[in-house]
Amino acid sequence: MDGNTVGVESGETVLFTDFEDGGEMWTGTGERERRQRISFSTPFKSAPTVQVSLSLWDVDAGTVMRGDLVSENIAEEGFDIVFKTWGDTRFARARVAWLAIGQLPPEDDWDLY
Repeated sequence: MDGNTVGVESGETVLFTDFEDGGEMWTGTGERERRQRISFSTPFKSAPTVQVSLSLWDVDAGTVMRGDLVSENIAEEGFDIVFKTWGDTRFARARVAWLAIGQLPPEDDWDLY
C-alpha cells in the first residue's frame, strides 16, 4: 500500500438455514454451493485483503463433515462469500464472519465525471 489511510471493516452473515425449509444443503447430496455478495459500507481504494471464517456451523453428526469456505470476486466495493460441500454431508445452517483490510482513498480525492 502506498497510502497512510488503512480501512478495516468486518461483519457476520447467516449464509443459510436449510434445515428450516428442507433446503439442498440439508437434504441434498453431491456437490452443492451457496454464495452471498457482501457490500462494503465505504469502498476501498483498491481490492482489500478479505478473510472469512465459519462462526457457526450446524452439521448432521451421522455424516462426514466436508466444507470449503472462500472469498471470491474481491473488489473495492465488496466480495462474494462462497461455501461448498459435497458427498453426503448435511449442513443445517452456517454463519460466516468476515474481515476486510485495505487502503482507503484520501479524503480529498475527487471523482469528476
